[in-house]
Amino acid sequence: MPVADRSMPLDSCEAATVLRRRAALLGCGPMTHGCASRGRRQLALVLVLAIAAAVLAAPRAHAAMPRDFFGVDYRSAEPTAAGPLGELRVGVVRQVFDWAGIEPAPGDYRFEYYDRFVAAMARARIRSLPVLFETPPFRSSAPATGARRGFYPPRDYADLARFALVLVRRYGSRGSFWAAHPELPRVPVRAWQVWNEPNLPVYWPSGPDPRAYVRMLRVVSRAIHAADRHALVLTAGVPESKLGIRLRPFLRGMYRAGGRGAFDALAINAYASSARNLLGGLRDIRALMNHFGDRRRRMWVTEFGWATGGPPTAFSATLGDQAARISAALTGMVRSRRALGLRGIVYYQWRDASTAGQRDFWGLHTGLLDADGNLKPGYFAFRDVLTRYR
Repeated sequence: MPVADRSMPLDSCEAATVLRRRAALLGCGPMTHGCASRGRRQLALVLVLAIAAAVLAAPRAHAAMPRDFFGVDYRSAEPTAAGPLGELRVGVVRQVFDWAGIEPAPGDYRFEYYDRFVAAMARARIRSLPVLFETPPFRSSAPATGARRGFYPPRDYADLARFALVLVRRYGSRGSFWAAHPELPRVPVRAWQVWNEPNLPVYWPSGPDPRAYVRMLRVVSRAIHAADRHALVLTAGVPESKLGIRLRPFLRGMYRAGGRGAFDALAINAYASSARNLLGGLRDIRALMNHFGDRRRRMWVTEFGWATGGPPTAFSATLGDQAARISAALTGMVRSRRALGLRGIVYYQWRDASTAGQRDFWGLHTGLLDADGNLKPGYFAFRDVLTRYR
């Protein structure tokens, strides 16, 4: 096996082993009366050094990244963690839990797809990160006539809270799904994301409103924490965009509406033209959070990525550029994770989407795989960073 690099700090187990060896060298073999006093002094010194080594090793353990720090956003007709996804060894997979699809009629819940999804991830020891999104028509706030294009929030926020409660009781820490499937590794859902990009008109067609979003978030967050007090509630991923309310004004509006305390992690969809600009944007958001007294609240990047096809935008890149930016962004976020208070990073997305039957745009081409399932250079860049830091 490789020789350990002793220029690196020892962990507590390594330190204890080294100290035991040093103690043996200092001692007289079996203790005799003549060297008892010296042996006791040496033993005391060894114990002091052992305690010091353990204390010095503790910050490394505290600073360790969570198992689910690295993730990808995943969409698939038939979920599986086998093949390239399993080989990538991410710790979390983000997935929309389509409310309209799960509850096609009032109180009628269909879990077939999501049971398969959660089971597939559990077999690979990957944690699921659900996005609670897409209101059923019978619970929507969309007007009967003159509705705008997009995804309306629920008419009654308590309806989304009840939906969240159903999911937590099924897939959460004490969920019925795990009791019904003892053959699966127990990998319950620990974190839940409430809605998607509410600062954009397409996801809040009545007009983006940080106060309204905070009211919805607070209701849903209470329900989730009532069912699982250890659960993490993430805000919707908020992007920078000219199409609705800009990122920072929207976040300021959330805080001024009493948003602090309504969530456990602030989620950011951190699209930027370069890795450098992405990191600069995250530093600005950290400063904004600190300004509103939220220094201890964590941040979670739930989307970032670059497109290798589609109409050109600021987020377009060649295959080689995509790989280089992924590597630089991941490396920069990992190195800055303490200063930023980063809880996790999710790349958007796992695989390019098909453009058949829909208008093409850059967001369909950000995958680590192309639409045919071929690995892009970005996949290998992502894998290399995970291997280095995991």
